[in-house]
Amino acid sequence: MISVDAFDLKILAALQDDGRLTNQQLADVAGLSASQCSRRRMRLEEEKVIAGYHADLSSEALGFGVIAFIQVTLATHSPDNAKKFRTLVQRVHEIQEAYSLTGDADYVLKAVLRDLKGLSDLVNNVLMPHQSVAHVRSSIVLDRLKETSKLPLKAVG
Repeated sequence: MISVDAFDLKILAALQDDGRLTNQQLADVAGLSASQCSRRRMRLEEEKVIAGYHADLSSEALGFGVIAFIQVTLATHSPDNAKKFRTLVQRVHEIQEAYSLTGDADYVLKAVLRDLKGLSDLVNNVLMPHQSVAHVRSSIVLDRLKETSKLPLKAVG
């Protein structure tokens, strides 16, 4: 973890809200000169505090109407089997997030799909037949209460 000060936190918070801010706009928000702000931003990028910039796309506007969380239990708990499953997860574009867990399931996956048929195909034709997988249980999201990728920066520092 790198050291960040109040100026860095202002820069990071502003970029979380709008990653398209110009350097001058960002400097105004942070209360710095444009050159100071630019140096800080470059340092935060170099140190991978700022991991990248991207556009947030609307899944609904693009026809992805189903979000599902899928719990997966592996057939065997070996490094080779876990590697096979991780390789599978990396190549399936519908899987947006994947986490290794403690508890009953070994993994939980977040998938975005166009419809229920897409979920059925993912579960029945991709996950279940895979040699690394023993059990799959899916839950369909009915309503999204909150979605953010913003970090609670007030708690940092």
